[in-house]
Amino acid sequence: MSWSPDSWRNFPIKQQPEYKDKELLKKVEEELKRYPPLIFAGEARNLKEQLAKAGRGEAFIVQGGDCAESFNAFNADVIKNLFKLILQMSVVVAYSSGKSVVKIGRVAGQFAKPRSSDFEERNGIKLPSYRGDIINSIEFNEKAREADPFRMLRAYNQSAATMNLLRAFSRGGLADLTQVHRWNLDFIKNHPIGQKYEEISCQIDKAMNFLKAAGLTPKNTPQLKQTTLFTSHEALLLNYEEALTRVDSITGNWYNTSAHMLWIGDRTRDLNGAHVEYFRGIHNPIGCKVGPSMQTDELIELVKTLNPQNEEGKLNLIVRMGANKIEKLFPPLLKAVTDAKLNVVWTIDPMHGNVEKSSTGFKTREFDNILSEVKSFFKIHKEYGTVAAGVHLEMTGENVTECTGSASCHITVDDLSSRYHTQCDPRLNANQALELAFMISENF
Repeated sequence: MSWSPDSWRNFPIKQQPEYKDKELLKKVEEELKRYPPLIFAGEARNLKEQLAKAGRGEAFIVQGGDCAESFNAFNADVIKNLFKLILQMSVVVAYSSGKSVVKIGRVAGQFAKPRSSDFEERNGIKLPSYRGDIINSIEFNEKAREADPFRMLRAYNQSAATMNLLRAFSRGGLADLTQVHRWNLDFIKNHPIGQKYEEISCQIDKAMNFLKAAGLTPKNTPQLKQTTLFTSHEALLLNYEEALTRVDSITGNWYNTSAHMLWIGDRTRDLNGAHVEYFRGIHNPIGCKVGPSMQTDELIELVKTLNPQNEEGKLNLIVRMGANKIEKLFPPLLKAVTDAKLNVVWTIDPMHGNVEKSSTGFKTREFDNILSEVKSFFKIHKEYGTVAAGVHLEMTGENVTECTGSASCHITVDDLSSRYHTQCDPRLNANQALELAFMISENF
């Protein structure tokens, strides 16, 4: 079947906003098409090579970031703290496993969110649901909830600024391994988990001193002071994604230049839907969420559609079953893909299957359930002799109280209201995310 960046428009689509002014929408799309790419195709190919290594068990993926990026919460400190947290988690995993870590942020484009209902009702007033800042506003009034095409331009500009800062952090000295102590966020330094990280930092200091004695320093060995943080987001708003889909001048292939990696959500993975149609034509490494409703024959057909050449590192299957379902539902899917000799990268998203509503009315996630699903994921892979290649988390470097539990911070239901800042779903804070990284390190 022929494919073009706009062929998705001929297919049924889910989770799509209704724009009232179609001419304005078209003008914004045309303007976006003239904007520079946010990433380069060569970077996406580099990520695919690293994902292939993770799929073979030679590397491990740490992917994490906001549930939904916000226009209002956009500042350098938020970006820097997320960057530091990913570095901390990567050091913990790399130090314990001896494997390189593929660092991927849910950042610089994670603005659109799927919703369980097209409408939200409060006190008898019914309005369109909030779908992320790229589409409408979280404020509950008619004007704010109207889908606004100009928000795509603001999302692009914020993504560009975020990318610029992340590249500066990655290359400008913040990732220097002689500075691992500086990555420890202020509010966790005196917590047990922060002190545990400090112990690893001291061991790394000793290793760096040995390398220095051997003549290897950050000045003459760039790998010791630089890193790469790839970007990713759910490609939900296809109007935006199409506008940033460009032909690579080297290979002649189509790439989405809004992020290094894009993924399809569990709600939009219909084989005959617009999102699968769009994804089958781009050459970026891509992901697909695998939820509890996924059937084995459906998954096999999805994998063959999204990765027709059966390339290593091309397709990341992101499992999101829930702690009480993964032991039953995941093994048949894993066995089917393995038996079919299909090349995929398996990662675990322990967040989306474990959302619950607290007695105080806040959506939350219990840390023990998150931990349980990750442990089950590793255990199942060990039983089948396959590779658990990574973890995919909604998390923040901020000191929030959105997920309950964990040995490191003991957040209770009554604590949720104190620092509950998420735009949509609850995120792990830095203590909880780092605690999870230490647990993962015990599985190598």
